Amino acid sequence: MNSTTFWTYLDHNATTRVRPEAAAAMAQTLSECGNPSSVHRAGRLARQHLEAARGAVAQAIGLAEGGTLVFTSGGTEANQLALFGTGRARVLRSAIEHDSVREATPDAVEIPVEPGGTVDLKALESLLEGGPALVSVMAANNETGVIQPIAEIVRLAHEAGALVHCDAIQAAGKIPFDMAALGVDLVSVSAHKLGGPTGIGALAVAPGLQLQPRQRGGGQERGMRAGTENLPGIVGFATAITAAIAELPRYAELAELRDAMERRLRAIEPEAVLFGAERPRLPNTTSIALPGLASELQVMALDLAGIGVSAGSACSSGKVRPSHVLGAMGAGPALARSAIRISLGRDTTSEDIDRLVAAWALLAQRRQAKKGAA
Repeated sequence: MNSTTFWTYLDHNATTRVRPEAAAAMAQTLSECGNPSSVHRAGRLARQHLEAARGAVAQAIGLAEGGTLVFTSGGTEANQLALFGTGRARVLRSAIEHDSVREATPDAVEIPVEPGGTVDLKALESLLEGGPALVSVMAANNETGVIQPIAEIVRLAHEAGALVHCDAIQAAGKIPFDMAALGVDLVSVSAHKLGGPTGIGALAVAPGLQLQPRQRGGGQERGMRAGTENLPGIVGFATAITAAIAELPRYAELAELRDAMERRLRAIEPEAVLFGAERPRLPNTTSIALPGLASELQVMALDLAGIGVSAGSACSSGKVRPSHVLGAMGAGPALARSAIRISLGRDTTSEDIDRLVAAWALLAQRRQAKKGAA
């Protein structure tokens, strides 16, 4: 049994285990005492830790020299600082964005996606004709793992005078991501998706772009986000993302394990539906539906078998509801209600996959029995 309460934990897109080196760095920081805003020796040492961590995170995501990295309480705050900080009243967001973007921008213009899960670039080009805007498109989807054509989105947006915000919370530390090379204006990242602690994230702001703060006070974070910085969390974040970038080749190898798993699941139940499998995806993510078998039933049955998966996003207060992501990709409500997300982590083994496949085979048998009785 691994360190979670499950025999097999396969919900790493929700959160993943804190890296030992990140925990050690946090413990060391917690043993010290100093406010980064203080001018005495302890404060200066804390400031050194803060700025070293800022540089490490900025380098890991490719923030260009002269840009700004603002530490936040997590990905949600980073997303919303980007969405509201530019002052752009017109927001275009993809139909598959995370709820932290969707719920914050109920009046946004929605960019449709193609059945494979990538943004419809022709539709985006047409929508951009409506005037200066902020375009918000995630780098990789948290439910399906589908990777978006960010460079092309940036090109179209900039030609129309729009800014681009990219939620890279699922992508960072899993695939190469270079903000400057892509030309993105704003990038959100979060520590706990890549082996850092919860409660810490960051927004990267391209050089020359000024934002209006949403949280005012003592002027911390270059006046962009008031409040004493969560220094242990920040240090843990920097340590984790540095380690994650170094391990990207190892993470890419998860695709072989994931693809083999998907072949085995489809062999057991050919009617199972894989979402986004024909497009580039994160190497660790599978979204699969067993038509006619409710997502919550599958999650609970696998939980009882000692396997942790989810029914889409984990950020819905524990509620299981039809996925807006799968709906946007053309899946009907019934099919969307039968999908689960399996997300592998850096410590996932072939034995973990064997246990999942065995438990899923029992679910498929239950489905067949239900069909036979109907």
